[in-house]
Amino acid sequence: MPVLLSAFASGLLFGLGLIVAQMIDPQKVLGFLDVFGRWDPSLALVMASAVAVSALGFAAAKRLRIPLFARKLDIPNRRDLDARLVIGSSLFGIGWGLVGLCPGPAIVNIAAGTWQILVFVAAMMVGMGLVRFVPQRKPSVPPSRAVPSVDG
Repeated sequence: MPVLLSAFASGLLFGLGLIVAQMIDPQKVLGFLDVFGRWDPSLALVMASAVAVSALGFAAAKRLRIPLFARKLDIPNRRDLDARLVIGSSLFGIGWGLVGLCPGPAIVNIAAGTWQILVFVAAMMVGMGLVRFVPQRKPSVPPSRAVPSVDG
């Protein structure tokens, strides 16, 4: 139960942060992405804050080595660059640039109930389902770089 509650609290805090930062407003996001037009740099502060908070969280997690609400500490350790990452990142960026939404803000925007948001989220779900059919490559990072788990 603590895991479920911590996940809910984290999601709620994330959603509220998106609302406060106005990242759920596609026009605000598109203004940020329009660097050669009427550029709105305010979301750069939001992103810089997110990077800083994440860096502190990862540093604390690595130092503690014991998670509060999980059986093992699972910090990503891959450093390789492959076609799946490049293609996926490109599709994400193209979608974000065209629509002004990414998955988190889109899910928060479901409450608005507009057909555009519902179509976007449905298409996102289809894409998430289709990714299972894309061939995967084995990670090239040796297991010795992995962060030890609590289980040993």
